[in-house]
Amino acid sequence: MVSKLTGNGIIEGSRIILPEHREAYIKAMSEQERRGKPVLDEQEIQLIEEAILESYQECRSITLTVFNPFDDEELRGVVTSIDKPNRRIKLVRAEEDYSWPKIEEIISASI
Repeated sequence: MVSKLTGNGIIEGSRIILPEHREAYIKAMSEQERRGKPVLDEQEIQLIEEAILESYQECRSITLTVFNPFDDEELRGVVTSIDKPNRRIKLVRAEEDYSWPKIEEIISASI
């Protein structure tokens, strides 16, 4: 007859993970995957701002890459408004679909 006890004295089949512990473990693992924001030099920042201004003035479509700690987000649309005090832009993607990305969170822009 095979014993159900292991080296630590616990029955193998009785191991249970509480939902709270599982969620905490998953959250801790995802926090380890977090990455830092890349540092842009002045020339890259200037190119991004010029592309935003060109999209705003000429109503041209622009593709922005917005920083996210886990995965960068790519947005495509037309810049319709620039909020200078809050340093953000209004990017319209469709008739009723728009977003307000912050300028300092944009890591690349192309027209």
